[in-house]
Amino acid sequence: MQRTTVHLVRHGEVHNPDGVLYGRLSGYGLSDRGQQMAARVAVTLHTGGHDVRAVVASPLLRAQQTAAATAQAYGLEVETDPRLIEAENHFEGLRVSTNRWELARPVHWAAYVNPLRPSWGEPYREQVRRIRDAVAAVLPRVGGGEAVLVSHQLPIWVTRRHLEGRPLAHDPRRRECSLASLTSLTFAGTRLTGVEYWEPAGDLLVGARDMVPGTSPAELPATVTSARPDGETA
Repeated sequence: MQRTTVHLVRHGEVHNPDGVLYGRLSGYGLSDRGQQMAARVAVTLHTGGHDVRAVVASPLLRAQQTAAATAQAYGLEVETDPRLIEAENHFEGLRVSTNRWELARPVHWAAYVNPLRPSWGEPYREQVRRIRDAVAAVLPRVGGGEAVLVSHQLPIWVTRRHLEGRPLAHDPRRRECSLASLTSLTFAGTRLTGVEYWEPAGDLLVGARDMVPGTSPAELPATVTSARPDGETA
Protein backbone atom coordinates (compact mmCIF):
# COMPACT_ATOMS: atom_id res chain seq x y z
CA MET A 1 0.00 0.00 0.00
CA GLN A 2 1.41 3.39 -0.97
CA ARG A 3 2.80 5.69 1.72
CA THR A 4 1.81 9.37 1.59
CA THR A 5 2.84 12.23 3.86
CA VAL A 6 1.08 15.55 4.41
CA HIS A 7 3.16 18.15 6.22
CA LEU A 8 1.19 20.74 8.21
CA VAL A 9 3.58 23.69 8.28
CA ARG A 10 3.18 26.70 10.50
CA HIS A 11 4.19 30.01 8.90
CA GLY A 12 7.42 31.79 9.84
CA GLU A 13 7.92 34.83 12.05
CA VAL A 14 5.78 37.83 11.14
CA HIS A 15 6.86 41.47 10.90
CA ASN A 16 4.77 42.93 13.71
CA PRO A 17 6.64 45.68 15.58
CA ASP A 18 3.48 46.83 17.39
CA GLY A 19 2.84 43.42 18.93
CA VAL A 20 -0.68 43.07 17.50
CA LEU A 21 -2.56 39.79 17.81
CA TYR A 22 -3.08 39.75 14.05
CA GLY A 23 -5.36 36.71 13.70
CA ARG A 24 -7.07 36.95 10.32
CA LEU A 25 -6.11 40.59 9.71
CA SER A 26 -4.67 41.19 6.25
CA GLY A 27 -1.27 42.64 5.46
CA TYR A 28 0.89 40.87 8.04
CA GLY A 29 3.81 39.39 6.12
CA LEU A 30 7.00 37.64 7.17
CA SER A 31 9.88 39.41 8.85
CA ASP A 32 13.42 38.93 7.55
CA ARG A 33 13.81 36.12 10.07
CA GLY A 34 10.50 34.67 8.91
CA GLN A 35 11.78 34.62 5.33
CA GLN A 36 14.87 32.77 6.54
CA MET A 37 12.63 30.27 8.31
CA ALA A 38 10.60 29.68 5.16
CA ALA A 39 13.78 29.20 3.14
CA ARG A 40 15.09 26.74 5.72
CA VAL A 41 11.94 24.63 5.46
CA ALA A 42 12.23 24.60 1.67
CA VAL A 43 15.92 23.65 1.67
CA THR A 44 15.43 20.94 4.30
CA LEU A 45 12.63 19.30 2.36
CA HIS A 46 14.31 19.60 -1.03
CA THR A 47 17.79 18.48 -0.05
CA GLY A 48 16.33 15.76 2.17
CA GLY A 49 14.81 14.01 -0.82
CA HIS A 50 11.20 14.69 0.11
CA ASP A 51 8.86 14.09 -2.82
CA VAL A 52 6.68 17.20 -2.50
CA ARG A 53 4.01 17.25 -5.21
CA ALA A 54 1.69 20.00 -3.97
CA VAL A 55 2.05 23.16 -1.88
CA VAL A 56 -1.16 24.61 -0.45
CA ALA A 57 -1.53 27.59 1.88
CA SER A 58 -3.92 29.61 3.95
CA PRO A 59 -4.99 32.79 2.11
CA LEU A 60 -3.23 34.99 4.70
CA LEU A 61 -0.05 36.72 3.52
CA ARG A 62 2.30 35.16 6.07
CA ALA A 63 1.23 31.66 5.03
CA GLN A 64 1.44 32.45 1.32
CA GLN A 65 4.98 33.79 1.73
CA THR A 66 6.06 30.78 3.77
CA ALA A 67 4.65 28.43 1.14
CA ALA A 68 6.27 30.32 -1.73
CA ALA A 69 9.80 29.23 -0.76
CA THR A 70 8.94 25.52 -0.89
CA ALA A 71 6.87 25.92 -4.05
CA GLN A 72 9.78 27.63 -5.78
CA ALA A 73 12.20 24.90 -4.70
CA TYR A 74 9.99 22.28 -6.33
CA GLY A 75 8.86 24.26 -9.36
CA LEU A 76 5.26 24.32 -8.16
CA GLU A 77 2.58 26.97 -7.81
CA VAL A 78 1.19 27.86 -4.39
CA GLU A 79 -2.43 26.79 -4.20
CA THR A 80 -4.82 28.49 -1.76
CA ASP A 81 -7.27 26.69 0.50
CA PRO A 82 -9.39 28.89 2.82
CA ARG A 83 -9.85 25.90 5.14
CA LEU A 84 -6.23 26.40 6.25
CA ILE A 85 -6.86 29.92 7.57
CA GLU A 86 -6.13 31.07 11.12
CA ALA A 87 -8.77 30.53 13.82
CA GLU A 88 -11.24 33.33 14.49
CA ASN A 89 -10.34 35.19 17.68
CA HIS A 90 -12.23 37.74 19.79
CA PHE A 91 -8.93 39.40 20.72
CA GLU A 92 -7.82 40.01 17.13
CA GLY A 93 -6.27 43.45 16.72
CA LEU A 94 -5.24 43.91 20.37
CA ARG A 95 -1.62 44.69 21.25
CA VAL A 96 -1.25 41.73 23.58
CA SER A 97 2.54 41.68 23.37
CA THR A 98 2.97 45.19 24.78
CA ASN A 99 -0.04 45.27 27.13
CA ARG A 100 -1.18 41.91 28.52
CA TRP A 101 -3.50 43.74 30.96
CA GLU A 102 -5.72 44.56 27.98
CA LEU A 103 -6.92 40.94 28.13
CA ALA A 104 -8.28 41.50 31.65
CA ARG A 105 -10.62 44.39 30.83
CA PRO A 106 -14.28 43.72 31.78
CA VAL A 107 -15.35 44.15 28.15
CA HIS A 108 -13.61 40.83 27.43
CA TRP A 109 -14.92 38.82 30.37
CA ALA A 110 -17.72 37.15 28.38
CA ALA A 111 -15.05 35.66 26.11
CA TYR A 112 -13.71 33.57 29.00
CA VAL A 113 -16.90 31.79 30.10
CA ASN A 114 -16.15 28.51 28.31
CA PRO A 115 -12.48 27.75 27.67
CA LEU A 116 -13.37 24.25 26.50
CA ARG A 117 -15.15 25.48 23.37
CA PRO A 118 -13.44 28.08 23.43
CA SER A 119 -15.78 31.02 23.94
CA TRP A 120 -13.20 33.58 22.72
CA GLY A 121 -13.13 32.29 19.18
CA GLU A 122 -13.77 29.57 16.62
CA PRO A 123 -14.67 26.23 18.25
CA TYR A 124 -11.79 23.77 18.36
CA ARG A 125 -13.91 21.10 16.69
CA GLU A 126 -14.60 23.37 13.73
CA GLN A 127 -10.89 24.03 13.30
CA VAL A 128 -10.18 20.30 13.31
CA ARG A 129 -12.94 19.66 10.79
CA ARG A 130 -11.65 22.12 8.23
CA ILE A 131 -8.00 21.08 8.54
CA ARG A 132 -8.96 17.42 8.19
CA ASP A 133 -11.02 18.31 5.11
CA ALA A 134 -8.05 20.14 3.59
CA VAL A 135 -5.82 17.13 4.23
CA ALA A 136 -8.40 14.74 2.80
CA ALA A 137 -8.68 16.89 -0.34
CA VAL A 138 -4.96 16.82 -1.12
CA LEU A 139 -4.28 13.20 -0.12
CA PRO A 140 -5.48 11.47 -3.32
CA ARG A 141 -3.72 14.05 -5.47
CA VAL A 142 -0.28 13.25 -4.09
CA GLY A 143 -0.74 9.54 -3.41
CA GLY A 144 2.67 7.96 -2.82
CA GLY A 145 4.31 11.38 -2.46
CA GLU A 146 4.11 14.36 -0.14
CA ALA A 147 2.19 17.61 0.23
CA VAL A 148 2.95 20.78 2.16
CA LEU A 149 -0.01 22.59 3.73
CA VAL A 150 0.90 25.93 5.32
CA SER A 151 -1.45 26.98 8.08
CA HIS A 152 -1.37 28.48 11.59
CA GLN A 153 -0.50 27.34 15.08
CA LEU A 154 -3.87 26.75 16.71
CA PRO A 155 -5.60 24.86 13.86
CA ILE A 156 -2.54 22.64 13.44
CA TRP A 157 -2.17 21.99 17.16
CA VAL A 158 -5.79 21.07 17.86
CA THR A 159 -5.80 18.82 14.78
CA ARG A 160 -2.77 16.99 16.12
CA ARG A 161 -4.40 16.63 19.53
CA HIS A 162 -7.51 15.20 17.87
CA LEU A 163 -5.51 12.70 15.84
CA GLU A 164 -3.60 11.60 18.93
CA GLY A 165 -6.83 11.13 20.90
CA ARG A 166 -6.17 13.96 23.34
CA PRO A 167 -8.67 16.57 24.59
CA LEU A 168 -8.86 19.64 22.37
CA ALA A 169 -8.89 22.07 25.32
CA HIS A 170 -5.32 22.81 26.38
CA ASP A 171 -2.84 25.25 27.92
CA PRO A 172 -1.58 27.57 25.12
CA ARG A 173 1.83 27.64 26.82
CA ARG A 174 2.25 23.93 26.12
CA ARG A 175 1.60 23.95 22.38
CA GLU A 176 4.25 22.08 20.40
CA CYS A 177 3.90 24.03 17.17
CA SER A 178 6.68 26.59 16.84
CA LEU A 179 7.16 29.03 14.00
CA ALA A 180 8.06 27.24 10.73
CA SER A 181 7.59 23.83 12.35
CA LEU A 182 6.24 20.75 10.58
CA THR A 183 3.61 18.38 11.91
CA SER A 184 3.87 15.49 9.47
CA LEU A 185 1.00 13.06 8.95
CA THR A 186 1.86 9.75 7.32
CA PHE A 187 -0.80 7.60 5.66
CA ALA A 188 -0.97 4.07 4.30
CA GLY A 189 -3.62 4.61 1.69
CA THR A 190 -6.13 6.75 3.58
CA ARG A 191 -5.27 5.32 7.02
CA LEU A 192 -3.20 7.51 9.32
CA THR A 193 -0.17 5.56 10.52
CA GLY A 194 2.02 8.20 12.14
CA VAL A 195 2.35 11.78 13.38
CA GLU A 196 5.77 13.41 13.67
CA TYR A 197 6.80 16.89 14.76
CA TRP A 198 10.03 18.58 13.72
CA GLU A 199 11.63 22.03 13.56
CA PRO A 200 14.01 22.46 10.60
CA ALA A 201 14.34 26.15 11.52
CA GLY A 202 14.74 25.48 15.24
CA ASP A 203 17.94 27.52 15.62
CA LEU A 204 16.17 30.58 14.20
CA LEU A 205 13.59 30.50 16.99
CA VAL A 206 16.05 32.13 19.40
CA GLY A 207 14.88 35.73 19.68
CA ALA A 208 11.86 35.21 17.45
CA ARG A 209 8.56 36.95 18.22
CA ASP A 210 5.35 34.94 18.56
CA MET A 211 2.01 36.69 19.03
CA VAL A 212 0.36 33.89 21.03
CA PRO A 213 0.56 34.95 24.71
CA GLY A 214 2.87 32.67 26.64
CA THR A 215 4.29 30.79 23.66
CA SER A 216 7.34 32.82 22.63
CA PRO A 217 10.46 30.61 22.70
CA ALA A 218 11.95 32.52 25.64
CA GLU A 219 8.84 31.74 27.71
CA LEU A 220 8.71 28.01 26.98
CA PRO A 221 10.04 25.33 29.34
CA ALA A 222 13.65 24.31 28.81
CA THR A 223 12.49 20.77 27.96
CA VAL A 224 11.02 21.90 24.61
CA THR A 225 13.63 21.09 21.97
CA SER A 226 13.90 21.02 18.22
CA ALA A 227 13.03 17.61 16.80
CA ARG A 228 14.24 16.01 13.61
CA PRO A 229 11.96 13.66 11.67
CA ASP A 230 14.09 10.72 12.73
CA GLY A 231 13.11 11.39 16.34
CA GLU A 232 16.46 12.81 17.44
CA THR A 233 16.75 16.24 18.99
CA ALA A 234 18.81 19.25 18.06
